[in-house]
Amino acid sequence: MSKKKYNFGAGPCILPDSVLNSASDAVKDYNRTGLSILEISHRSSEFEKIINECEDLVRELLKVPADYSILFLQGGASTQFSMVPMCLMQPHKGAVYLDTGYFSLKAIKEARMFGPVQVVASSKDRDYDYIPVGYHIPRGSAYFHCTSNNSIEGTEIFDFPETDVPIVCDMSSDIFSREINVADFGLIYAGAQKNMGPAGLTLVIVKKALLKGIQNLIPSMSDYRIYNDHNSMFNTPPLFSIYVAMLNLRRLKEMGGIKQAEETNIAKAKLLYDAIDSSECFYGLADKADRSRMNITFKMYNREREPEFLNFAESRGVVGIGGFGSVGGFRASLYNAMDMLGVEFLVQCMSDFIHKDLFKNFKLKQI
Repeated sequence: MSKKKYNFGAGPCILPDSVLNSASDAVKDYNRTGLSILEISHRSSEFEKIINECEDLVRELLKVPADYSILFLQGGASTQFSMVPMCLMQPHKGAVYLDTGYFSLKAIKEARMFGPVQVVASSKDRDYDYIPVGYHIPRGSAYFHCTSNNSIEGTEIFDFPETDVPIVCDMSSDIFSREINVADFGLIYAGAQKNMGPAGLTLVIVKKALLKGIQNLIPSMSDYRIYNDHNSMFNTPPLFSIYVAMLNLRRLKEMGGIKQAEETNIAKAKLLYDAIDSSECFYGLADKADRSRMNITFKMYNREREPEFLNFAESRGVVGIGGFGSVGGFRASLYNAMDMLGVEFLVQCMSDFIHKDLFKNFKLKQI
């Protein structure tokens, strides 16, 4: 029997055992149809029920207003970096972007291929360890783009700007982890592989008025209107990813919905941040006011011992905590499916490493 693993990887996300078990059964025989979920037609009544339930769950859990469309697309959030400006930018209306790290920079780069882009604020001056505030969003802009949670840098936006300009938000790594007011946004997009389901599915929630305002000549596969008109089935959608997302959202509803998930996520993050802040060995990277609840980034005062801690943690069954290449250090991702026991285990692992005999007489704060 394999040793239990605590997976703190940034993505693809961990999934609850009940979801994995149901998905496993469906791969062999979906709902006693004699067919695998991997084989059923996207035009079948069976899949129509799946995609409709998935949409209903998204709408219910996020309290999506009736004047918004819910689309299930492919290509990951990275495809949205070009799809958003392709659809929403206009020759006489440039777009406004907030630069908070790696993924916002990728979005900015893509958007500049389709029209003028103004970066209204950036936290690059401090290696993206905070969220800028006090910036001005020019009226008449096509849209304002931001990334709600920066999974590499470990920061998260908790207060979105008030503006008449449509807000477009990449919520890939914190959607379904906290309550939001969808009506504050013109368009929300999210890769599913953090809190929703397996990789291969991208969720888009878009105000119908924005769709009506699209004037550009766009290839069909990049046109939100096409997917809206075809119930996300203009071509073959990622059936299995949608099915697993449906199972996961069904479980989220059963567990008390997003309000309960947010309370748990706050408690998990506090437990780990408290352990980091009280430690003479580890320190956090992000400003306290902007610390992500989903992706906790930290390093050791003695950077030379970081590989040793990674090996120590892995020997205990803690995996996926290595920091992103350009940042280094550690990153523990506390997505919805990571329970409190897992976080407690990581904290205990950190404590055990600090207090083991080899470490007792070592100078901790060596910078």
